[in-house]
Amino acid sequence: MLSAKEQQSFRGSKRNPATLLKKPDVVQVDRELEVFAQIMDNQFALPIVGWRFGMNAIIDLVPGIGDVATSLVALYLLISAVRYRVPKITLLRMGLNIAIYFFGNMVPWLGDIFAAWWKPNMRNLSLLRRRATVSAQEAKEASASDWLFVAVIIAALMTMLVGSLALSAFIIWWLFHPGS
Repeated sequence: MLSAKEQQSFRGSKRNPATLLKKPDVVQVDRELEVFAQIMDNQFALPIVGWRFGMNAIIDLVPGIGDVATSLVALYLLISAVRYRVPKITLLRMGLNIAIYFFGNMVPWLGDIFAAWWKPNMRNLSLLRRRATVSAQEAKEASASDWLFVAVIIAALMTMLVGSLALSAFIIWWLFHPGS
């Protein structure tokens, strides 16, 4: 039963208050999100050691654009999480997973190993499964504040990306123009 304060806050709302307070017992996310995370982070296995890696590890080997491309691709799960009405703190954690992946991946060679181990898409899929508040069938709309919050996270990630590219360009310029 809802308290008087909760009932008052739901007056005039188009949503049923009972569905807003009840989290599904088991949230089944869209199969496409599970397949996406699997392909990007766990698609292949090394035969002897059984260590798994995905397309992220392969794309990351492309100098210059691989790290950026896989970080941008990782945003797909973050954007999808908004539809499942994931709490904002979880959206922030998902963005942090992508940022850690991006910065860890910047270190030549060791960063590629770290990135293959970190598996940001599998981490974010796990967060999505645990913190989704609606099922895949109900995951159609999200609030404007959720979209705005994710836009701020994406803007921060893009700022880090542009900043790292500018820093790299400056370092390259400085190396080839000493004393200028």
